[in-house]
Amino acid sequence: MKQESQKIFFEAKRDLSDEIRDSFKIMADLWEGIAAFQEINNCVTVYGSARFQEGHKYYELARAMGKKLAENGFTVMTGGGPGVMEAANRGAKEGGGTSLGCNIVLPFEQKPNPYVDKMVEFDFFFTRKTILRKNSLAYVLMPGGLGTMDEIFEVLTLVQTKKLPHRPIVCLGKNYWEKLSNFIRDTMIQEGTISEEDLSLMLLTDNTDEAVEYIKSHIIKKT
Repeated sequence: MKQESQKIFFEAKRDLSDEIRDSFKIMADLWEGIAAFQEINNCVTVYGSARFQEGHKYYELARAMGKKLAENGFTVMTGGGPGVMEAANRGAKEGGGTSLGCNIVLPFEQKPNPYVDKMVEFDFFFTRKTILRKNSLAYVLMPGGLGTMDEIFEVLTLVQTKKLPHRPIVCLGKNYWEKLSNFIRDTMIQEGTISEEDLSLMLLTDNTDEAVEYIKSHIIKKT
């Protein structure tokens, strides 16, 4: 079953034949995503929690953001599941844009949402995260749990270390992210584990107009 592939990959007792078999599975997973989305242009990835329902302030904020992105000519990509992902995909459809999903089967929460034009389902988290980043010109980080935190810090790390081309990052949902921002400023910078200029890697806002204008003014167009 798909949800077992990554668990099996990390099991302790494995021989070389196991590693070869799963290496091909990983390659197939990655290539499926690459092939599906290679022609996608002007894409923005929206990350966030699967737990917020329609009517919740963060669901509606993600929906408004997806719509605003579509109205400004952007394709919207998400993890393809419920909550914020559904809201952003839904907003993209309402804005007349293209809506993409990179789904992964989990024991709970993650089910494909009905607002996706093209969906790829992944076996492995790390291949899925690669495809969520690969073709996007910018990233919007909505409130979320451990998975979203994993994604936000991986994106920031890759941009900071220049392993990923410089791309605008928006943290949308100011009240939610301010406490994390304070921790970064008051603890990480104070202790010297990151630099003051690292704060400039992202915009913190509640305003979808400001977020889209920031993205438009900071993207580096593909040539």
